[in-house]
Amino acid sequence: MRSEYGLQVSQRVRDSIELVVSELVTNAHKYALGPVLMQLRVGAEGVDVVVWDSDPAVPVVRAADPGRVGQHGLEIIKKVAEKLFVEREPVGKRVTARLALYEVPNPA
Repeated sequence: MRSEYGLQVSQRVRDSIELVVSELVTNAHKYALGPVLMQLRVGAEGVDVVVWDSDPAVPVVRAADPGRVGQHGLEIIKKVAEKLFVEREPVGKRVTARLALYEVPNPA
């Protein structure tokens, strides 16, 4: 656990947030030709990783395929995020992944 700004956040949660930031920003740089903006928003419901890019194409989560090389980013994000949604913008799109700040204890 680490305390930042009065929040106790586990290493696992911090690693998940870092992974989602990396995947979303990498995809935006890979597929969008224009600028990319990234924002982290912390609230009562968790942390939102928000990435805007200028490409209007909506990303598609592909079916799991262990034989496929690459293009597993959205699959991974869907596993660690509570919510994943895409909003079309007048220019481009905004992808938001919401992650819980706190792990739910395993009752076992």
